[in-house]
Amino acid sequence: MARFTLPRDIYYGKGSLETLKTLKGKKAIVVVGGGSMKRFGFLDQVVDYLKEAGMEVQLFENVEPDPSVETVMKGAEAMRKFGPDWIVAMGGGSPIDAAKAMWAFYEYPDTTFEELITPFNFPELRQKAKFAAIPSTSGTATEVTAFSVITDYAKGIKYPLADFNITPDVAIVDPVLAETMPKSLTAYTGMDALTHAIEAYVSTLHTPFTDPLAIKAIQMVFEYLPASYDGDKEAREQMHYAQCLAGMAFSNALLGIVHSMAHKTGAVFSTGHITHGLANAMYLPYVIKYNAKTPEAMARYAEIARAAGLSGNTDEELMEALRAKINEFNQKLCIPKTLKEFGIQEEEFKEKIAAIAENAVGDACTGSNPRAITPAQMEQLFTAIYYGKEVDF
Repeated sequence: MARFTLPRDIYYGKGSLETLKTLKGKKAIVVVGGGSMKRFGFLDQVVDYLKEAGMEVQLFENVEPDPSVETVMKGAEAMRKFGPDWIVAMGGGSPIDAAKAMWAFYEYPDTTFEELITPFNFPELRQKAKFAAIPSTSGTATEVTAFSVITDYAKGIKYPLADFNITPDVAIVDPVLAETMPKSLTAYTGMDALTHAIEAYVSTLHTPFTDPLAIKAIQMVFEYLPASYDGDKEAREQMHYAQCLAGMAFSNALLGIVHSMAHKTGAVFSTGHITHGLANAMYLPYVIKYNAKTPEAMARYAEIARAAGLSGNTDEELMEALRAKINEFNQKLCIPKTLKEFGIQEEEFKEKIAAIAENAVGDACTGSNPRAITPAQMEQLFTAIYYGKEVDF
């Protein structure tokens, strides 16, 4: 038996933030990031709407990019003291992901982070609060997914937490919030959305329910991301919807090793953090070539290429056309082609790659990848990406 889970309600369109006025409850805690939501006036709007709904409101601010276990624990403690019946998370993926994990520790103070790392092992939520998510970036789609990514900086590892329990009750997809994204963030989140949709389409767990969502998202990203990057507001709006469709697909079909690799390299190198969407964009063309060694994956990539209007006489030509299209986008969006070009030092890469490869194989996203992979193959794949070599194994 399979399952397909989405939020109870998805509100979208310009001005949909007003939906907050209709929530029923006594107390709401608003979880936000580093200040852009406050700077552009959106945080004040949210607080005002919640107060209009008759709720007492408390803020938990300054969730960092790639939120830490420590931030999650602080937020859960604040929730236990305040006692909200609504958790409202707004901003990029980081505050929403953090709030999802806080939710679990708020309702179950005795649970451990180690218990939550096990996929689909969360306790039954909604004993104390419901959850509303409001994205301001067009990539993670965490407002409609059963996922949260939390970083253990002591280990240098990002952990994807997965459970249908943490799918929000309400998602508010208001494109006005996305209009404030800088160009680099527009690029990285847009390519994150594309990766979500492509990985969902070729996942071993794809279904007739997820395939149309993934294909439509891919078509929309290819159509609208360049103009969105250049600041076109109509294209920004369409990208905000495209990433949400991609999220609906991957939340139910799951992902693959592009995400496994991005999770395990984001925080591990001393030369600086590799932004998640940038990592996905960089790794995606190489992983497509690796996965396409299996006939099933090759055929699925060819279907994607056809749906995107690309040309080729064979499945292999179509797959290569898809890779070329992604590389073309990466070049336009100023995304490096290799880890060496990104700035990772060769000596450190060689020193850490064996452990990184093993961790990536053990990531929760690896199980649904269309081609199996060993730690030795993963190390080969990373090495190809570091030097920009052809993937021929």
